[in-house]
Amino acid sequence: MEIMLHDAELKVMDVIWSEGTVSAKHIYETLKERFGYSRSATYTLIKRCIDKGAIERVEPGFLCEALVKKEQAQELETRELINKLYDGSADKLVASILGKRDLSHEEIERLRKIVKDWED
Repeated sequence: MEIMLHDAELKVMDVIWSEGTVSAKHIYETLKERFGYSRSATYTLIKRCIDKGAIERVEPGFLCEALVKKEQAQELETRELINKLYDGSADKLVASILGKRDLSHEEIERLRKIVKDWED
């Protein structure tokens, strides 16, 4: 099942992905500190994520547990980006990235390894 998450919802998910199962209060405090989110805005975002099936609410204590892995969300977001901005063509995305002249030697080597691993 593919779940589309909006940018603000991804911020909620990032807290859970990086810290594991956490309380809604902790998510609120983190997003307030990082982005100035209000309590009501944060809880609305958490509720949306629950409604979409991305988070499970665990009691007692209104704990939030991710039902969607970060890698799943990244894959879906990447596909959406490729479809939206590169006419569904992954090679156009890669060409755009490689067109940047400020890639470090390490980044170029990682890209080479990714291509080589795919070929093998």
